[in-house]
Amino acid sequence: MQAAVWIYRLYDIAQEIDLERAEAILAGAKPVSRLRLSRVGPKSISFKNPPLTVELDHRNGGPPDLDFPLTVTARIYDLGVVTVLLRVTLPEDHDYEALKLLAFRLAEPEALEKVFWSHLQTVWEAVRPALDGESYQGFVEDFTIFYFREWDDTWDPVPLLLSEREEVSAEQRHETLKHRFSYGAEDFTILNWDTAIVYDRSGSSDIPDLLEFANAQLLELRYYDNLLDQELERMYDAFEEAEAGTGFRRLNRYRRIMKDLLQLVADITAITGRIQNALRVTEDVFYARVYTAQIKVLRIKEWTDSITQKVEVVERSYSMLSDEIITFRFMVLEAAIVVLIAVEIVIWLATL
Repeated sequence: MQAAVWIYRLYDIAQEIDLERAEAILAGAKPVSRLRLSRVGPKSISFKNPPLTVELDHRNGGPPDLDFPLTVTARIYDLGVVTVLLRVTLPEDHDYEALKLLAFRLAEPEALEKVFWSHLQTVWEAVRPALDGESYQGFVEDFTIFYFREWDDTWDPVPLLLSEREEVSAEQRHETLKHRFSYGAEDFTILNWDTAIVYDRSGSSDIPDLLEFANAQLLELRYYDNLLDQELERMYDAFEEAEAGTGFRRLNRYRRIMKDLLQLVADITAITGRIQNALRVTEDVFYARVYTAQIKVLRIKEWTDSITQKVEVVERSYSMLSDEIITFRFMVLEAAIVVLIAVEIVIWLATL
Protein backbone atom coordinates (compact mmCIF):
# COMPACT_ATOMS: atom_id res chain seq x y z
CA MET A 1 0.00 0.00 0.00
CA GLN A 2 1.48 3.33 -1.07
CA ALA A 3 0.16 5.61 1.68
CA ALA A 4 1.20 8.43 3.92
CA VAL A 5 -0.33 10.49 6.68
CA TRP A 6 0.18 14.27 6.46
CA ILE A 7 -0.23 15.84 9.89
CA TYR A 8 -0.52 19.63 10.12
CA ARG A 9 -0.25 22.20 12.87
CA LEU A 10 -0.76 25.86 12.01
CA TYR A 11 0.34 28.54 14.48
CA ASP A 12 -0.33 32.27 14.54
CA ILE A 13 2.90 33.90 15.75
CA ALA A 14 2.80 37.46 14.36
CA GLN A 15 0.63 40.08 12.71
CA GLU A 16 2.68 39.85 9.54
CA ILE A 17 5.81 38.12 8.23
CA ASP A 18 8.09 39.64 5.60
CA LEU A 19 8.50 36.63 3.29
CA GLU A 20 11.33 38.12 1.25
CA ARG A 21 13.36 38.76 4.38
CA ALA A 22 12.48 35.33 5.78
CA GLU A 23 13.56 33.72 2.51
CA ALA A 24 16.88 35.56 2.60
CA ILE A 25 17.46 34.44 6.20
CA LEU A 26 16.63 30.78 5.60
CA ALA A 27 18.11 30.29 2.13
CA GLY A 28 21.65 29.91 3.41
CA ALA A 29 20.84 27.01 5.73
CA LYS A 30 17.74 25.19 4.41
CA PRO A 31 16.19 24.38 1.02
CA VAL A 32 13.42 26.96 0.49
CA SER A 33 10.85 27.59 -2.22
CA ARG A 34 7.63 29.46 -2.87
CA LEU A 35 4.36 27.56 -3.08
CA ARG A 36 3.26 26.76 -6.62
CA LEU A 37 0.66 24.20 -7.62
CA SER A 38 2.12 21.63 -10.00
CA ARG A 39 -0.85 20.54 -12.10
CA VAL A 40 -2.41 23.86 -13.11
CA GLY A 41 -1.18 27.01 -14.79
CA PRO A 42 -0.40 30.12 -12.74
CA LYS A 43 -3.48 31.86 -14.16
CA SER A 44 -5.78 29.17 -12.74
CA ILE A 45 -4.69 29.69 -9.13
CA SER A 46 -3.67 33.17 -8.07
CA PHE A 47 -1.67 33.57 -4.85
CA LYS A 48 -1.40 37.17 -3.68
CA ASN A 49 1.91 36.42 -1.96
CA PRO A 50 2.82 32.71 -2.20
CA PRO A 51 3.92 31.28 1.16
CA LEU A 52 7.49 30.16 1.74
CA THR A 53 8.20 26.43 2.11
CA VAL A 54 11.19 25.25 4.14
CA GLU A 55 12.50 21.68 4.34
CA LEU A 56 13.43 20.88 7.93
CA ASP A 57 14.12 17.21 8.54
CA HIS A 58 14.13 13.67 7.13
CA ARG A 59 14.30 11.05 9.85
CA ASN A 60 12.45 8.70 12.11
CA GLY A 61 10.77 10.51 14.94
CA GLY A 62 7.91 10.88 17.34
CA PRO A 63 6.85 8.65 20.20
CA PRO A 64 8.18 5.07 20.14
CA ASP A 65 4.82 3.63 19.01
CA LEU A 66 4.72 6.11 16.11
CA ASP A 67 8.26 5.58 14.92
CA PHE A 68 7.83 5.96 11.15
CA PRO A 69 9.98 7.77 8.57
CA LEU A 70 9.16 11.47 8.79
CA THR A 71 9.60 14.29 6.33
CA VAL A 72 9.20 17.61 8.14
CA THR A 73 8.53 20.88 6.34
CA ALA A 74 7.38 24.31 7.42
CA ARG A 75 5.39 26.84 5.47
CA ILE A 76 5.48 30.53 6.30
CA TYR A 77 2.60 32.84 5.37
CA ASP A 78 2.78 36.62 5.19
CA LEU A 79 -0.44 36.63 7.27
CA GLY A 80 1.66 35.72 10.32
CA VAL A 81 1.04 31.96 10.19
CA VAL A 82 3.62 29.17 10.32
CA THR A 83 2.62 25.62 9.38
CA VAL A 84 4.59 22.59 10.53
CA LEU A 85 3.84 19.50 8.45
CA LEU A 86 4.87 15.96 9.35
CA ARG A 87 4.63 13.56 6.41
CA VAL A 88 4.56 10.05 7.83
CA THR A 89 5.45 7.47 5.17
CA LEU A 90 3.86 4.12 5.81
CA PRO A 91 5.60 0.84 4.92
CA GLU A 92 4.27 -1.27 2.05
CA ASP A 93 3.05 -3.97 4.45
CA HIS A 94 1.05 -1.48 6.53
CA ASP A 95 -2.47 -2.74 5.79
CA TYR A 96 -5.81 -1.00 6.23
CA GLU A 97 -6.47 -2.33 9.73
CA ALA A 98 -3.09 -1.05 10.89
CA LEU A 99 -3.85 2.30 9.25
CA LYS A 100 -7.08 2.59 11.22
CA LEU A 101 -5.20 1.95 14.46
CA LEU A 102 -2.71 4.65 13.49
CA ALA A 103 -5.59 7.08 12.81
CA PHE A 104 -7.01 6.40 16.29
CA ARG A 105 -3.58 6.98 17.85
CA LEU A 106 -3.02 10.23 15.98
CA ALA A 107 -6.36 11.54 17.20
CA GLU A 108 -4.87 11.71 20.70
CA PRO A 109 -3.76 15.35 21.06
CA GLU A 110 -0.53 14.65 22.94
CA ALA A 111 0.83 12.13 20.42
CA LEU A 112 3.14 14.45 18.47
CA GLU A 113 2.79 17.88 20.10
CA LYS A 114 6.38 18.02 21.38
CA VAL A 115 7.67 17.22 17.88
CA PHE A 116 5.56 19.99 16.35
CA TRP A 117 6.53 22.54 18.98
CA SER A 118 10.22 21.77 18.62
CA HIS A 119 10.15 22.39 14.87
CA LEU A 120 8.03 25.51 15.27
CA GLN A 121 10.55 26.98 17.69
CA THR A 122 13.36 26.27 15.22
CA VAL A 123 11.59 28.20 12.46
CA TRP A 124 10.31 30.91 14.80
CA GLU A 125 13.77 31.70 16.14
CA ALA A 126 15.27 31.74 12.65
CA VAL A 127 12.74 34.16 11.09
CA ARG A 128 12.26 36.40 14.13
CA PRO A 129 13.87 39.42 12.36
CA ALA A 130 11.17 39.11 9.66
CA LEU A 131 8.25 39.20 12.12
CA ASP A 132 6.05 42.27 12.52
CA GLY A 133 3.94 42.37 15.66
CA GLU A 134 5.32 39.13 17.08
CA SER A 135 2.77 37.56 19.40
CA TYR A 136 1.60 34.06 20.22
CA GLN A 137 -1.73 33.76 22.03
CA GLY A 138 -2.28 30.03 21.63
CA PHE A 139 -4.16 30.09 18.33
CA VAL A 140 -3.55 26.77 16.57
CA GLU A 141 -5.30 24.83 13.83
CA ASP A 142 -4.69 21.13 13.26
CA PHE A 143 -5.79 18.75 10.56
CA THR A 144 -4.72 15.47 9.04
CA ILE A 145 -4.71 14.17 5.47
CA PHE A 146 -4.58 10.48 4.64
CA TYR A 147 -2.82 10.44 1.29
CA PHE A 148 -3.00 7.41 -0.99
CA ARG A 149 -1.46 6.61 -4.35
CA GLU A 150 -3.25 3.25 -4.25
CA TRP A 151 -6.79 2.66 -3.04
CA ASP A 152 -8.83 -0.46 -2.52
CA ASP A 153 -12.59 0.04 -2.93
CA THR A 154 -13.22 -2.36 -0.06
CA TRP A 155 -11.66 0.09 2.40
CA ASP A 156 -14.02 2.24 4.45
CA PRO A 157 -12.96 5.91 4.61
CA VAL A 158 -15.28 6.81 7.51
CA PRO A 159 -13.16 5.42 10.40
CA LEU A 160 -10.17 7.36 9.07
CA LEU A 161 -12.09 10.61 8.69
CA LEU A 162 -13.77 10.41 12.11
CA SER A 163 -11.15 8.43 14.07
CA GLU A 164 -14.09 6.43 15.38
CA ARG A 165 -13.74 2.84 16.53
CA GLU A 166 -17.50 2.27 16.72
CA GLU A 167 -19.87 1.90 13.79
CA VAL A 168 -21.64 5.18 13.00
CA SER A 169 -25.22 5.72 11.89
CA ALA A 170 -26.30 5.93 8.26
CA GLU A 171 -27.00 9.64 8.73
CA GLN A 172 -23.53 10.28 10.14
CA ARG A 173 -21.96 8.26 7.32
CA HIS A 174 -23.82 10.32 4.74
CA GLU A 175 -22.80 13.57 6.43
CA THR A 176 -19.15 12.46 6.59
CA LEU A 177 -18.93 11.45 2.93
CA LYS A 178 -21.02 14.17 1.29
CA HIS A 179 -18.02 16.36 0.41
CA ARG A 180 -16.46 13.94 -2.08
CA PHE A 181 -14.88 15.15 -5.33
CA SER A 182 -13.25 13.41 -8.28
CA TYR A 183 -11.53 14.79 -11.33
CA GLY A 184 -10.75 11.52 -13.12
CA ALA A 185 -11.32 7.80 -12.77
CA GLU A 186 -8.33 7.29 -10.46
CA ASP A 187 -8.58 10.07 -7.92
CA PHE A 188 -10.90 11.42 -5.26
CA THR A 189 -10.87 13.79 -2.32
CA ILE A 190 -13.13 13.54 0.73
CA LEU A 191 -13.28 16.52 3.08
CA ASN A 192 -14.16 16.61 6.75
CA TRP A 193 -13.72 19.25 9.47
CA ASP A 194 -10.19 18.38 10.57
CA THR A 195 -9.39 15.41 8.31
CA ALA A 196 -9.38 14.59 4.61
CA ILE A 197 -8.63 11.65 2.38
CA VAL A 198 -6.78 12.32 -0.87
CA TYR A 199 -6.34 9.55 -3.42
CA ASP A 200 -4.11 10.67 -6.29
CA ARG A 201 -1.92 8.25 -8.23
CA SER A 202 0.26 11.12 -9.48
CA GLY A 203 1.48 12.04 -5.99
CA SER A 204 0.65 15.72 -6.51
CA SER A 205 0.41 17.90 -3.39
CA ASP A 206 -1.94 20.44 -4.99
CA ILE A 207 -5.08 19.43 -3.10
CA PRO A 208 -3.33 19.25 0.31
CA ASP A 209 -1.81 22.68 -0.37
CA LEU A 210 -5.24 24.16 -1.09
CA LEU A 211 -6.67 22.61 2.08
CA GLU A 212 -3.77 23.97 4.12
CA PHE A 213 -4.31 27.45 2.70
CA ALA A 214 -7.98 27.36 3.72
CA ASN A 215 -7.00 26.34 7.26
CA ALA A 216 -4.51 29.22 7.42
CA GLN A 217 -7.31 31.62 6.50
CA LEU A 218 -9.54 30.08 9.19
CA LEU A 219 -6.81 30.48 11.80
CA GLU A 220 -6.39 34.17 11.02
CA LEU A 221 -10.12 34.85 11.05
CA ARG A 222 -10.39 33.14 14.44
CA TYR A 223 -7.53 35.28 15.74
CA TYR A 224 -9.01 38.59 14.57
CA ASP A 225 -12.49 37.65 15.74
CA ASN A 226 -11.02 37.14 19.21
CA LEU A 227 -9.06 40.39 18.91
CA LEU A 228 -12.29 42.26 18.16
CA ASP A 229 -13.89 40.72 21.25
CA GLN A 230 -11.04 42.08 23.35
CA GLU A 231 -11.21 45.50 21.71
CA LEU A 232 -14.97 45.72 22.24
CA GLU A 233 -14.50 45.02 25.94
CA ARG A 234 -11.87 47.79 26.11
CA MET A 235 -14.21 50.10 24.24
CA TYR A 236 -17.03 49.58 26.74
CA ASP A 237 -14.61 50.18 29.63
CA ALA A 238 -13.43 53.37 27.92
CA PHE A 239 -17.05 54.53 27.56
CA GLU A 240 -17.64 54.06 31.29
CA GLU A 241 -14.47 55.97 32.10
CA ALA A 242 -15.41 58.79 29.74
CA GLU A 243 -18.92 59.06 31.20
CA ALA A 244 -17.36 59.69 34.60
CA GLY A 245 -15.88 62.94 33.28
CA THR A 246 -17.63 66.22 32.62
CA GLY A 247 -17.47 68.96 30.02
CA PHE A 248 -14.32 69.25 27.93
CA ARG A 249 -12.65 66.43 29.85
CA ARG A 250 -15.32 64.01 28.64
CA LEU A 251 -15.05 65.46 25.13
CA ASN A 252 -11.30 64.82 25.02
CA ARG A 253 -11.84 61.23 26.14
CA TYR A 254 -14.45 60.76 23.41
CA ARG A 255 -11.98 62.06 20.85
CA ARG A 256 -9.33 59.56 21.96
CA ILE A 257 -11.85 56.71 21.81
CA MET A 258 -12.96 57.79 18.31
CA LYS A 259 -9.36 57.87 17.13
CA ASP A 260 -8.77 54.34 18.45
CA LEU A 261 -12.01 53.05 16.92
CA LEU A 262 -11.22 54.54 13.52
CA GLN A 263 -7.77 52.93 13.57
CA LEU A 264 -9.22 49.58 14.66
CA VAL A 265 -11.80 49.53 11.84
CA ALA A 266 -9.16 50.45 9.29
CA ASP A 267 -6.75 47.75 10.52
CA ILE A 268 -9.35 44.96 10.72
CA THR A 269 -10.86 45.84 7.34
CA ALA A 270 -7.45 45.80 5.67
CA ILE A 271 -6.38 42.56 7.35
CA THR A 272 -9.59 40.63 6.65
CA GLY A 273 -9.40 41.82 3.05
CA ARG A 274 -5.87 40.40 2.79
CA ILE A 275 -7.02 37.11 4.30
CA GLN A 276 -9.94 36.70 1.92
CA ASN A 277 -7.94 37.77 -1.14
CA ALA A 278 -4.81 35.75 -0.35
CA LEU A 279 -5.88 33.02 -2.78
CA ARG A 280 -8.04 33.23 -5.89
CA VAL A 281 -9.10 30.14 -7.83
CA THR A 282 -10.03 31.48 -11.26
CA GLU A 283 -9.99 29.01 -14.17
CA ASP A 284 -9.69 25.51 -12.71
CA VAL A 285 -13.24 24.32 -11.96
CA PHE A 286 -12.21 21.19 -10.03
CA TYR A 287 -9.84 23.02 -7.69
CA ALA A 288 -12.44 25.76 -7.26
CA ARG A 289 -15.02 23.15 -6.16
CA VAL A 290 -12.61 21.57 -3.66
CA TYR A 291 -11.43 24.89 -2.23
CA THR A 292 -14.97 26.29 -2.00
CA ALA A 293 -16.17 23.12 -0.28
CA GLN A 294 -13.33 23.33 2.26
CA ILE A 295 -14.25 26.95 2.96
CA LYS A 296 -17.81 25.75 3.61
CA VAL A 297 -16.72 22.80 5.77
CA LEU A 298 -14.56 25.10 7.91
CA ARG A 299 -17.46 27.58 8.23
CA ILE A 300 -15.24 30.43 7.17
CA LYS A 301 -18.25 32.49 6.11
CA GLU A 302 -19.60 32.35 9.68
CA TRP A 303 -16.28 33.65 11.02
CA THR A 304 -16.24 36.39 8.38
CA ASP A 305 -19.82 37.37 9.22
CA SER A 306 -18.95 37.47 12.93
CA ILE A 307 -16.08 39.86 12.26
CA THR A 308 -18.29 41.99 10.01
CA GLN A 309 -20.97 42.27 12.71
CA LYS A 310 -18.43 43.30 15.33
CA VAL A 311 -16.92 45.89 13.00
CA GLU A 312 -20.44 47.25 12.49
CA VAL A 313 -20.79 47.57 16.28
CA VAL A 314 -17.54 49.54 16.36
CA GLU A 315 -18.71 51.75 13.49
CA ARG A 316 -22.06 52.44 15.22
CA SER A 317 -20.19 53.33 18.39
CA TYR A 318 -18.01 55.70 16.36
CA SER A 319 -21.11 57.35 14.90
CA MET A 320 -22.69 57.64 18.36
CA LEU A 321 -19.59 59.34 19.76
CA SER A 322 -19.39 61.62 16.72
CA ASP A 323 -23.01 62.68 17.28
CA GLU A 324 -22.30 63.22 20.97
CA ILE A 325 -19.33 65.46 20.19
CA ILE A 326 -21.30 67.44 17.60
CA THR A 327 -24.18 67.89 20.06
CA PHE A 328 -21.78 69.05 22.76
CA ARG A 329 -20.20 71.55 20.37
CA PHE A 330 -23.63 72.96 19.43
CA MET A 331 -24.49 73.30 23.12
CA VAL A 332 -21.22 75.16 23.75
CA LEU A 333 -21.84 77.37 20.70
CA GLU A 334 -25.40 78.13 21.79
CA ALA A 335 -24.21 78.94 25.30
CA ALA A 336 -21.54 81.25 23.87
CA ILE A 337 -24.13 83.02 21.73
CA VAL A 338 -26.39 83.50 24.75
CA VAL A 339 -23.46 84.88 26.75
CA LEU A 340 -22.53 87.32 23.95
CA ILE A 341 -26.11 88.52 23.67
CA ALA A 342 -26.24 89.02 27.43
CA VAL A 343 -22.96 90.96 27.35
CA GLU A 344 -24.25 93.17 24.54
CA ILE A 345 -27.43 93.85 26.52
CA VAL A 346 -25.42 94.72 29.63
CA ILE A 347 -23.19 97.08 27.61
CA TRP A 348 -26.25 98.69 25.97
CA LEU A 349 -27.90 99.22 29.35
CA ALA A 350 -24.71 100.71 30.75
CA THR A 351 -24.61 103.31 27.99
CA LEU A 352 -28.13 104.57 28.67
